[in-house]
Amino acid sequence: MAEYRLGAQLHGHADDVRGICVCGDAGIATSSRDGTVKFWRQNPEKKSEYVLSKTLAGHSSFVGPLAWIPPSDRFSEGGIVSGGMDTFVFLWDLHKGEVVERMKGHNSQVTGLAVDTNSDIISSSMDCTVRRWRNGNAVEVWEAHKVAVQTVLKLPTGELFTGSSDSTIKLWKGRTCIQTFSGHADTVRCLAAMPGLGILSASHDSTIKLWALTGQPLLEMIGHSSLVYSVDAHSSGLIASGSEDRSLKIWKDGVCVQSIEHPGCIWDAKFLENGDVVTACSDGTVRIWTTDTNRFCSDEELAAYTDLISQYTLSRKTVGGLKLTDLPGVEALQVPGNSNGQTLIVREGDNGVAYSWNSAEFKWDKIGEVVDGPGDAAQGQVHDGVRYDFVFSVDIGDGEPIRKLPYNRSDDPYAVADKWLLKENLPLTYRQQVVEFILQNSGQNNFVPDPSFRDPYTGGNAYVPGGQPSSSNGNAPKQIFKHIPKSGMLSFETAQFDGILKKVTEFNAALSSDLEQKQLSLSEAEMSRLPAIVKVLKETSFYHTSKLADADMALLVKILMSWPAKMIFPVIDFLRMFVLHPDGAALVRKTIETGNDILMETFRKAVAPPVQPANLLTILKAVTNLFDSSCLHQWLRIHCAEIIDSVTNCKSSFSKNAHLAYATLLLNYAVLSIESKDEQSQAQILSAALEIAEDEAQDFDSKYRALVAIGSLMQKGLVKSLALDLDVKSVASSAKASMDSKIAEVGADIELLTR
Repeated sequence: MAEYRLGAQLHGHADDVRGICVCGDAGIATSSRDGTVKFWRQNPEKKSEYVLSKTLAGHSSFVGPLAWIPPSDRFSEGGIVSGGMDTFVFLWDLHKGEVVERMKGHNSQVTGLAVDTNSDIISSSMDCTVRRWRNGNAVEVWEAHKVAVQTVLKLPTGELFTGSSDSTIKLWKGRTCIQTFSGHADTVRCLAAMPGLGILSASHDSTIKLWALTGQPLLEMIGHSSLVYSVDAHSSGLIASGSEDRSLKIWKDGVCVQSIEHPGCIWDAKFLENGDVVTACSDGTVRIWTTDTNRFCSDEELAAYTDLISQYTLSRKTVGGLKLTDLPGVEALQVPGNSNGQTLIVREGDNGVAYSWNSAEFKWDKIGEVVDGPGDAAQGQVHDGVRYDFVFSVDIGDGEPIRKLPYNRSDDPYAVADKWLLKENLPLTYRQQVVEFILQNSGQNNFVPDPSFRDPYTGGNAYVPGGQPSSSNGNAPKQIFKHIPKSGMLSFETAQFDGILKKVTEFNAALSSDLEQKQLSLSEAEMSRLPAIVKVLKETSFYHTSKLADADMALLVKILMSWPAKMIFPVIDFLRMFVLHPDGAALVRKTIETGNDILMETFRKAVAPPVQPANLLTILKAVTNLFDSSCLHQWLRIHCAEIIDSVTNCKSSFSKNAHLAYATLLLNYAVLSIESKDEQSQAQILSAALEIAEDEAQDFDSKYRALVAIGSLMQKGLVKSLALDLDVKSVASSAKASMDSKIAEVGADIELLTR
């Protein structure tokens, strides 16, 4: 068969291109991490080219799955359905470039979309559910899998399939699962129709499978070396797949007939009707590949792309499993070796060359050029030109620089720890901590010290707590992190009480002078009580003895329930400080238990449209302070989903301080949900925190708190696999590159969790 060659490149997205939707003859729609959907039409003067026609902006975070609705009376140019990490499903009128339906219901990222023959929209989500939408409303909702649903497929013949992180595919009739397809060893990421045969599945186990509609596996395609994110089929029988391994692969009869390298992972790949293939790449570019010579790109564009791949490949080149850029230069040969036969690998041009130390002649003997062999890429790391099984990055903390700790599995970890601590001029009291770090990160959880070992400094045997190796009890030694997990709650403990009282007095005077609202104003006696409450709240050192009365609570309830929404922000701020007092928190709980949920009533009033920015900021801080009192934790658990959903809908009204308050709220919720082992809440909190972490416009403090929430949920919670599915690796990588040291450090913590 003719080989595919580059036909066109579509530039316009500012970040990873995540999804592709072939819109019949109208064009191509693409989605991106940049939060937009772009629609590309064929250039009428040159059919092989596509030009940007519309940019659809409305999602607050990255956009993933897309679906096409052909032109109709309702949509003269067709409609596009998009799903985002912001949990929304949007229906766009392509002619107007506007959202005509906003579908809210999922609690986590939308992962898959399909349009039924009756125009119903079907969506899947990380929240484990599938939803059917009609005219913007959910008419069916069901839990399709016990873990994240990654994709949904509706065949023209009526069958509905879902793929999940539980590694299975399910066939549905209505909301009833009539068959489960098992065979993959990891997440099922994408499903596609294979005309006349059945369905295709792409999996994180690096394989693609063809299934009959009966559930019988017909074919397995093995060739990718990493996660497979997408698969699609053409009427000719060809299959295309895209992977984390940066390759587009073309398959025929189960055999890979062509592999096309990209300068980044391929999130999606789709066939056009004419047989061309469209790819969505993490470098932000959409590419079209064709076998038709009339649609080939120019020789100059092809040469530029070839050069791009060469430069990208060179930057990642390894020799013998060693990254070329990590090797020392030839100047390293000026330093004598430590022992006869020591091997040193140095960089000479674009190659790695091995040398062996000759003690007799006191020189380095050249062995030869190092090349990659089968599986070499995963073997060993280099430190100072010497290959080791491991080279650990050790963070001592206290502002000290990161230290490199080389280690071979054949070494005694106690001896290595002692030698390394002396070399780095660190206290020997760190010894056991370093040993446990080595054992944990080298996977040697069953290590038993050599009984003949003698400490070179004390003459004693290796110290083993309890007379056994530290890991022999079956518990793996803990990894060392700098910023996670978070323990304890954060709160906003300072207040401008004079300003609060002044504003309350001003608003009360306005109500008194308004004949229609005069009955809402406070009496002189009530107004005089507020400074008395403030006096109690100011004296924090007497919280263990000072008291607040039922009448104080009743006064706050009266104002919060009766005053107009535009006037309640100073009273919410009052409530924020009131709940930090032990009596205040207890009085709030007592009020709720009597059937008057003043907290939820106030929250709903504060976030109701039109949103007042001052109300939003003060309610975010007030809810955050509720975490300070354990007696209110149950209330917080019950209302978690509503609080996060409602606040998310108000993000367009956020000030900088509101962003920080929201990130703090999520961090507190992360700690609480970990304590209660609430997986559903953890998933929602994780999704919301990832939105903050991925937002380049966020301030450092907000992003830092969101990242700590993510890391804590991954380490101590139940959503580590979900985080990996949500591409937390790239979030960690971006954080590590931050100019802010705290963000870079917590990014490194999260990256360690992804290994």
